[in-house]
Amino acid sequence: MPADPSDRPRIEPLPPIDRARQVTEAVASYIDRANLQAGDRLPAERELMAALAVGRSTIREAIRHFQALGVMESRKGSGTYLLKPVTSATVHMPLSFDAIHLRDVLLQTLEVRRGIECEAGMVAAKRRTQEDVATIEEKLNEMERVHLAKGTSGPEDLAFHLAIYDATHNPLFKQLLEQMRGAFERFWEKPFNRPDFARRSFPFHRTLFNAIAAQDPESARAETLKILAVVEEDIKDMSQ
Repeated sequence: MPADPSDRPRIEPLPPIDRARQVTEAVASYIDRANLQAGDRLPAERELMAALAVGRSTIREAIRHFQALGVMESRKGSGTYLLKPVTSATVHMPLSFDAIHLRDVLLQTLEVRRGIECEAGMVAAKRRTQEDVATIEEKLNEMERVHLAKGTSGPEDLAFHLAIYDATHNPLFKQLLEQMRGAFERFWEKPFNRPDFARRSFPFHRTLFNAIAAQDPESARAETLKILAVVEEDIKDMSQ
């Protein structure tokens, strides 16, 4: 028999710093303390907003984080449900770096990206559906639009790569990205205060898309390596 909601612990309000991460940790802690199990429904968005004193967008960002980890799902018209047990110790494991300088952090992250993104591109080329192709192209078109208007792109670049990860139909790719998001996001924050960082890699995103659409894994790998080669060159050149 499900527990009486009135017997569950309270969700405490948060201080006004680093909202999204705090919401993620607060929800994970609540799930752990309330002993929620797979199949249990989480408190409604409105309840979480009121309890944590944050806006709807912050709550949804936290839920998306859990969805990417494969531990929650949202059901239209019903709510958000737990798919797997969650604890505050296992949901968020940010990577840490010994390197002090941004150059070294970026180069270390690049080594990891090279392995994951080449494989993701190849798997996506093998498994993508027509719906995946349409989604990747939509993200690419938006990335190109922003790039042509501003000369650079940030979140749009990340959205393009996330769509490729989704096209692998292997949730571990996206889960790995979630755990490494802090490190990976440095690539989309104008490193070295240079808005032209990795701009030369822009055309290869279209050729990468073409390879995935054509279901050509080797070409997808080659185009990914071209993108990351430009990134590596810019890290070394711009950090001198």
